Amino acid sequence: MKVLKLSAQGVPQSWISLEHAVVYYAAGAVRWELGAQVALFRGGHNARTGVQSQIAVSSIISTRGVPHIDPFGQTPSLTNDKLFARDRNICAYCGGHFHDDVLTREHIVPVARQGVNHWMNVVTACRACNHRKGPRTPEQAHMPLLYTPYVPSLWEDFILRNRRILADQMQFLMAHVPRSSRLLS
Repeated sequence: MKVLKLSAQGVPQSWISLEHAVVYYAAGAVRWELGAQVALFRGGHNARTGVQSQIAVSSIISTRGVPHIDPFGQTPSLTNDKLFARDRNICAYCGGHFHDDVLTREHIVPVARQGVNHWMNVVTACRACNHRKGPRTPEQAHMPLLYTPYVPSLWEDFILRNRRILADQMQFLMAHVPRSSRLLS
């Protein structure tokens, strides 16, 4: 289980472990929190009062300090897992829905024709369509794209990079996803 760490302004910074979140709580660096309590850590007993220390960890925490991520100045890293999730495991050519192990990263302008490995030049394709298209453009292969590629926003990237997102974390992230996002459909 991961905790969603935000800047004080509410911008996603990273997915962190429960233990890492406890360090922020113990250091007094948690500015505010959202979501459900996901863990309770117990410490030692106070010698004077006998009360045991406890730190309750929420699923979303905001920390003090300067943000490390500019939400508008970064392009998310491109991985097959994130690409397939962006495209909802749907082949851009035949429209079929496939499992990850049957899908490929398809370059719209092939690498052999100086196509780049960038979000705007790649789509998800099944192996059969990728093979059929070969080193040609969609126009040359008479295989029009069924959807348009796009660069995921920071919010979408946080969704795409974590497979085990809690409901309250997903609700928070989805509230900031652009209306044009394929993740909303």
